[in-house]
Amino acid sequence: MPAYRYVCTECGGETKVWATPSDYEKGLKVVCPTCGSPKMVRIFGNLMVMRKRWNTTPSCGPRAGPGCCGR
Repeated sequence: MPAYRYVCTECGGETKVWATPSDYEKGLKVVCPTCGSPKMVRIFGNLMVMRKRWNTTPSCGPRAGPGCCGR
Protein backbone atom coordinates (compact mmCIF):
# COMPACT_ATOMS: atom_id res chain seq x y z
CA MET A 1 0.00 0.00 0.00
CA PRO A 2 1.57 3.32 -1.02
CA ALA A 3 1.97 6.34 1.23
CA TYR A 4 0.84 9.72 -0.05
CA ARG A 5 2.50 12.82 1.42
CA TYR A 6 0.61 16.07 1.88
CA VAL A 7 1.54 19.57 3.04
CA CYS A 8 -0.88 22.14 4.45
CA THR A 9 -1.16 25.41 2.52
CA GLU A 10 -2.25 27.20 5.72
CA CYS A 11 0.48 26.31 8.23
CA GLY A 12 3.02 24.16 6.32
CA GLY A 13 2.31 21.05 8.40
CA GLU A 14 3.00 17.72 6.71
CA THR A 15 1.32 14.35 6.96
CA LYS A 16 1.53 10.95 5.31
CA VAL A 17 -1.57 8.95 4.37
CA TRP A 18 -1.44 5.22 3.64
CA ALA A 19 -4.10 4.27 1.09
CA THR A 20 -4.68 1.90 -1.78
CA PRO A 21 -4.49 3.34 -5.30
CA SER A 22 -8.22 2.70 -5.59
CA ASP A 23 -8.91 4.79 -2.46
CA TYR A 24 -6.65 7.55 -3.79
CA GLU A 25 -8.52 7.63 -7.12
CA LYS A 26 -11.84 7.96 -5.26
CA GLY A 27 -10.43 10.98 -3.42
CA LEU A 28 -8.84 11.19 -0.01
CA LYS A 29 -10.15 13.66 2.56
CA VAL A 30 -6.89 14.77 4.18
CA VAL A 31 -6.93 17.18 7.14
CA CYS A 32 -3.85 18.88 8.57
CA PRO A 33 -2.89 17.28 11.89
CA THR A 34 -1.40 20.60 13.08
CA CYS A 35 -4.12 23.17 12.39
CA GLY A 36 -7.08 21.06 11.20
CA SER A 37 -7.28 22.76 7.79
CA PRO A 38 -8.56 20.70 4.84
CA LYS A 39 -6.34 22.72 2.46
CA MET A 40 -3.79 20.00 1.79
CA VAL A 41 -1.68 19.60 -1.35
CA ARG A 42 0.00 16.36 -2.34
CA ILE A 43 3.78 16.51 -2.56
CA PHE A 44 6.05 14.07 -4.31
CA GLY A 45 9.19 12.79 -2.66
CA ASN A 46 11.69 10.06 -3.29
CA LEU A 47 10.50 6.87 -4.89
CA MET A 48 11.47 3.69 -3.12
CA VAL A 49 11.07 0.36 -4.85
CA MET A 50 11.37 -2.84 -2.90
CA ARG A 51 11.88 -6.18 -4.53
CA LYS A 52 12.31 -9.69 -3.31
CA ARG A 53 15.86 -10.93 -3.27
CA TRP A 54 15.85 -14.34 -4.91
CA ASN A 55 19.45 -15.36 -4.36
CA THR A 56 21.63 -14.34 -1.44
CA THR A 57 24.81 -15.71 -3.06
CA PRO A 58 26.48 -13.34 -5.54
CA SER A 59 26.68 -14.66 -9.06
CA CYS A 60 28.82 -13.16 -11.78
CA GLY A 61 27.84 -15.40 -14.65
CA PRO A 62 29.99 -17.46 -17.01
CA ARG A 63 32.17 -14.53 -18.24
CA ALA A 64 33.22 -13.08 -14.89
CA GLY A 65 36.18 -10.73 -15.11
CA PRO A 66 38.63 -9.28 -12.59
CA GLY A 67 36.91 -7.62 -9.65
CA CYS A 68 33.66 -9.51 -10.13
CA CYS A 69 32.25 -11.13 -6.99
CA GLY A 70 35.36 -10.30 -5.01
CA ARG A 71 37.74 -12.11 -7.37
